[in-house]
Amino acid sequence: MKKRRSILLALFLVSLLPFHAQSQSPAAPGVPQVGAEDPAALVGLTLDELFHRFGVPRLVHVARGGELWQDDVVFVYEQGDFYIYRDRVWQVGIRSIRGINIGDPQGVIPLIMGTNTAAQGNSFFYPLHGNPWPLMLRWDIDSAGRVKAIYIYRADF
Repeated sequence: MKKRRSILLALFLVSLLPFHAQSQSPAAPGVPQVGAEDPAALVGLTLDELFHRFGVPRLVHVARGGELWQDDVVFVYEQGDFYIYRDRVWQVGIRSIRGINIGDPQGVIPLIMGTNTAAQGNSFFYPLHGNPWPLMLRWDIDSAGRVKAIYIYRADF
C-alpha cells in the first residue's frame, strides 16, 4: 500500500511539471547551471530548483529501503538520479566524480581520494566538508571488485 502511495505521489508531482525539453530548461534564479560545478551542490536542491534546472525527469521510480520509512521517490535525469525526501534532494546517484567512474577497479578510490577514505563492507566512504550539512561520498563495489554505483548524500539522515 505504501509503495502504491509513493508511486501515485511521484506521478502526481510529475504531472505538475512544465513540459519542455531538458536541454531547454532555464536555470532558476541564483542556481548555477550544471557543468563543471561540484555535484555535492546538487544535494539540498528543492523540487522547484530541480525541475527548473533539469526539466521533466526521463523516469520516476520508487527506491525501496531496508525499512518502510526509507522508501524514496527517485527522479532520473542524464545528470544523475535524485533521491527526494519531502521536498528536497537528499542523495544523488552519479556516474563519475573526481576521476573515479562506474566500472573502475576499487583500488583507484583510495589512490585518488587519499587516507580519509574508509572501506566498510562492499563500500568506500569519504566525508565532504565545507557544506551546509554533513555530506558523504559512497562508492559501492560489485563482486568483481569494480565500482558499481556512486552516491553523494546527506550523512545526517
